[in-house]
Amino acid sequence: MKEVRLNNGVMMPAVGFGAFQIPENETERVINDALEVGYRMFDTASAYFNEEQVGNAIRHSRLKREEVFITTKLWVQDYEYNDALRAFDKSMKLLGLDYLDLYLLHKPYGNYYAAWRAAEKLYQEGRIRAIGVTSFSNERLQDLFLHNEVKPSVNQLETHPFFQQQSANAFLQQEGIQHEAWSPFAEGQNDIFNNPVLKAIARQHEKTVGNVILNWLNRRNIVVIPKTIRKERMIENWNSFDFTLTDEEMKLIAGLDTGKSPIYDDMDLATTKHLSTYKIHE
Repeated sequence: MKEVRLNNGVMMPAVGFGAFQIPENETERVINDALEVGYRMFDTASAYFNEEQVGNAIRHSRLKREEVFITTKLWVQDYEYNDALRAFDKSMKLLGLDYLDLYLLHKPYGNYYAAWRAAEKLYQEGRIRAIGVTSFSNERLQDLFLHNEVKPSVNQLETHPFFQQQSANAFLQQEGIQHEAWSPFAEGQNDIFNNPVLKAIARQHEKTVGNVILNWLNRRNIVVIPKTIRKERMIENWNSFDFTLTDEEMKLIAGLDTGKSPIYDDMDLATTKHLSTYKIHE
């Protein structure tokens, strides 16, 4: 499977598996299935409440630690410096790891400067191989790296055919920060799997709409972490990279961009207030 080189030299798989919204009691089985299919990169978060189950599945797989790439995330509630250090230790205990491959600040709210400096400390101590952010706009991301020591290696953004993040992608490429897509299938919004443009392209290649979307993102050098609880869909997603979209097909997909999220509006005050104040622990 293709890898990408992060700006600090760390190699990261271009295709991983997301653990968002997988029920705690199903997570270990789902991760085991994904490992059997061939996935070696897994994305979880303290706010997903399944770090322990992800870690259990990986340990029981008997794979060598260096054969898997693990990402988890720090929630906004723990963005004060000492809180961030404690939250990291808790995540590592739940995951059962002695080092982490990638640690992300989960949202661009609260005291993310203090959180970033805690992440820098952990990175400089060798406890994390790479650090990055999630859902940061170009402006906030630039402000963060201009005033800190370590430049983020990754920005994980909602990215799919309806919200293509063209300006963010250009900025990230310019700055040498890896673009990673969360919700590559738009959480099924706008009836994405029945979109006539995507279905026509899928038929042309004897593939599925999901295959086309993941291939399109890969062609744009965007890392993908699709999620599913069904093993047959895991296999389908894994087999998305053995065909080539034409330039004309890339243009057709580009025409689907609405320039806004069908999932939630980052500029909506009620949404940002909820995310800023949501607590995952007492």
